[in-house]
Amino acid sequence: MTAATTPAHPDVAIRLASYFPVLVVPLLLPMGVLMTQSGLPGWVGAWFPLFFLFVLLPTLDYLIGVDARNPPDEHTAEQLESRWSFRVLTWLCLPMYVALLIWSTAQWVQLDSIGARLGWLLSQGVIGGVLAINVAHELIHKREAFEQAIGGALLACVGYCGFKVEHLRGHHVHVSTPEDASSARYGQSLYHFLPRALWRNQRNAWRLEAERLRRLGLPLIHWRNELIGWYGLWALMAVGFALWLGLPGLLFFLAQGLLAGVTLEIINYIEHYGLEREPLGNGRYERVTHHHSWNSGYWLTNRLLFQLQRHSDHHANARRRYQALRHHDDSPQLPGGYAAMLLLALVPPIWRRVIHPRIRQYEARRGNE
Repeated sequence: MTAATTPAHPDVAIRLASYFPVLVVPLLLPMGVLMTQSGLPGWVGAWFPLFFLFVLLPTLDYLIGVDARNPPDEHTAEQLESRWSFRVLTWLCLPMYVALLIWSTAQWVQLDSIGARLGWLLSQGVIGGVLAINVAHELIHKREAFEQAIGGALLACVGYCGFKVEHLRGHHVHVSTPEDASSARYGQSLYHFLPRALWRNQRNAWRLEAERLRRLGLPLIHWRNELIGWYGLWALMAVGFALWLGLPGLLFFLAQGLLAGVTLEIINYIEHYGLEREPLGNGRYERVTHHHSWNSGYWLTNRLLFQLQRHSDHHANARRRYQALRHHDDSPQLPGGYAAMLLLALVPPIWRRVIHPRIRQYEARRGNE
């Protein structure tokens, strides 16, 4: 019998259930509405998702702790990779996010205070980074056209369509080198990095797609340019929101996408900050390994992000599915989950004070190996 037909190892079922906390993410805004209906001010409910993600979640991370466990054997690892149930959980994120986005936009246009509107918009943008872009990141790495299509549709929901091209053909090729727009240099502040990453990644996506089409003897404006298709889907969504809810609906749709993209690039800043691959000459660099991305083993955030924080193993084994990613003790380790690190990155002096000693310690340890 193949791994897909053999009875599941008990550890497989337990691991699947452990990812169910991700279903909490699309419920955060509805939970905020329930809080408002119970008598709390409207701004409290609108800001609740941010309080959950950036206060409660880091607190729970430190209380629950780090999960450094890996699949106990190759048989279990093979089962984890082959089980469809893990894949379905990511596929469900597309209808969940579309439904949330439609409902959320209708709620936002009815809010009557600037504070509530701002909190709701920021909450939706961060949730888009988690539920749309993060899940798309998992799916666009897979060979199956169906999963790549779901990933592309999720990116269209937030208008960050170029990520599908640039991440695979740009970032994974040039990660931790000066050529990569998504790898922050040592000493570079988030505010210097962020606008450049947002602009360069979209520009690089069109350049890479133009080069691919040129090799096929095709012009940039062609139906086989996948960016045209995905941005076309995004434009149709924008028109739909404009026709439904007018200018406020359109502005909310555009702004939540921009904020989701900003959330992604802040995470990119965290994932590779200060790490460099050794140059080999002639424009080449050493092979990408698990030493060129920051790892974070905090159990709860890893479950909410489909193991994105095991980013070191992801770059070393890009097609490995989230449920089978490994923790590497010898990778550079972040002192917290991504939510806590995002808050640190917003204050560059504190970020440098926390991260720079870890970089120096890590480089010294590698130098002694």
